Amino acid sequence: MMHEEHDSYPPISAYGLISDMHSCALVSRAGSIDWCCFPRFDSPALFSRILDWEKGGYFKVAPEGVRSVSRRYQPGTNILETTFETETGVARLTDFMPTHPHPAPADAHASDRQRRLVRILECVSGSTRFTVECYPRFDYGTIIPHAVVENANSGFAHGGVDAMSLYCSTPIAETDGGFFAEGRLTAGEKLYAVVTYQPGLPVGLRTFASHSVEPTTGAEIDQGLEDTRRFWEEWSSTCDYDGEYSDEVVRSALTLKALTYAPSGALLAAATTSLPEAIGGPRNWDYRFTWIRDASFALYALSILGYTTEARAFKEWLEWSTVGRARDLQIMYGLGGERRLTETELPELEGYRGSRPVRTGNGAYDQFQLDIYGELLDSAHLYRKFGGEMDSEYWEYLQRVVAFVIDHWQEPDDGMWEARSGRQHFVSSKVWCWVALDRAIKAARALGLPGDLDTWRRVGAEIKEDVLSNGYDSERAAFVQAYGSKNLDASNLLMPLVGFIPATDPRMRSTIAAIERELTSPQGFVYRYSGFDDGVAGSEGTFAICTFWLADNLIALGEVDRARDLFDKLRGCANDLGLFSEETDAETEEMLGNFPQAFSHLALISTAVQLHEAEARGKKGQSGGNANEAS
Repeated sequence: MMHEEHDSYPPISAYGLISDMHSCALVSRAGSIDWCCFPRFDSPALFSRILDWEKGGYFKVAPEGVRSVSRRYQPGTNILETTFETETGVARLTDFMPTHPHPAPADAHASDRQRRLVRILECVSGSTRFTVECYPRFDYGTIIPHAVVENANSGFAHGGVDAMSLYCSTPIAETDGGFFAEGRLTAGEKLYAVVTYQPGLPVGLRTFASHSVEPTTGAEIDQGLEDTRRFWEEWSSTCDYDGEYSDEVVRSALTLKALTYAPSGALLAAATTSLPEAIGGPRNWDYRFTWIRDASFALYALSILGYTTEARAFKEWLEWSTVGRARDLQIMYGLGGERRLTETELPELEGYRGSRPVRTGNGAYDQFQLDIYGELLDSAHLYRKFGGEMDSEYWEYLQRVVAFVIDHWQEPDDGMWEARSGRQHFVSSKVWCWVALDRAIKAARALGLPGDLDTWRRVGAEIKEDVLSNGYDSERAAFVQAYGSKNLDASNLLMPLVGFIPATDPRMRSTIAAIERELTSPQGFVYRYSGFDDGVAGSEGTFAICTFWLADNLIALGEVDRARDLFDKLRGCANDLGLFSEETDAETEEMLGNFPQAFSHLALISTAVQLHEAEARGKKGQSGGNANEAS
């Protein structure tokens, strides 16, 4: 329940995402940018009011006297339009971040100066008064900058190593370490407001203060809007999906593209840090990194939609980041392949609706999780299946990964849910070890690659027998979370999806039934687990991706109508812009967790495609060709 003193915070669903594939911003229904990090997605935030309403800083452009608000993305783009009906007229706010081809490393500093937020407020009918409020607060709201007005339409603010400039087509004034403007528009008139990131230079404040804001005009800004619109439209038009859920699939694909770091091809897990899994609770994590777990799902979702260029870029990032000693493989990496993602708490910030602590970095980066080895092999398998090449050097590395799995699969690990309560023999971890061997065998056989296939087959059979003997509890009539446990775990819904066991196997059927019976909310949405101390206090909501997995299993069982019903309920968990968070509160149905969440959108694409294929072929007993199960 939201405390009264935190009423200022909009619900997570109130936000829309804009991005230039280097950084991004969240825009509220009120026209306020309450989250933005420059110059990268994982940089310290410039505007972060979503994490502390008083300290965080924001950039608001909006008319006065608003009676109603509607919004949309311009079709096939990540350009956000918010329409305000006021007491005296109608105004439309257009928000976007201009797209640029990512630069060569030598030009990276110049590229940082291209990071921009562009806002155009146009009076559509009647007239309207407006205000512009731009209050940058660097380093997650901990630095109030020195702000100066350089001329009637330009301002500059700097603090620490960060700086930004503001151009506004109406005169601005400095106030409280930020900028303010107001005025009136009549039908057909436009207001332009542009924030540009200014990277810190290894010089004194005198050089900072001498910065001049690059001159711009409304015509130049309009051209930038047209160029950005063309980029997104051309990209989205190549999507191969033509089923009835086209709007949702294209929006999910555009969201994944928006969460991709263009210089490396890495995919963020989510755009934010520390949005809570329960309001007021401590389960607040930084998701602005790339998980190996996302790799195989990302490659699958992008590839089945025809986005082979993105799949190739992601595979190249994965290869670059992970190659080395197999024992050094991490569960996640920074956007440029960084390995040390030290977790830090920011006690100065109150957190979203009082949800402390606010964290940057993620301490799970050095956990031991056996599933990542299977996920790495699965990503290579999927890349190959969709036409990618396998060079000899990478194959040699993957063989070392397989050897590591053979040597270590019998050890306990921290599990794919990143438990902080100690290692166990998690069933899903063992299944992914089997996946590693299975995918290696398939790649070697298909491409004629060298490998000890006899040993791989033997150990794969041992792992499968071990899971079937120790991971299935006959009293519970279900695969359980870990050997010796009685707990259910939604990760076991992946077992049929990766080809470990058919959904129609009686043991899997009863597991699916048990999860539906014991791990779901009244709406039918799936929790990750219950009755398990994962080492972190507090509760959490239902997980969108786990519910999509349940729908996938229903498709595999031939229960396509039930899968469609569940899928339609899940669609209702998106906000009005089609964006998903990580979780949903079972009681209030509010969004929870970081937002927007790549995993939720990846899963939507997969389930939508499987529904379409199952119905198109009229084969309700099959999953519709899950790529992970292909030979």
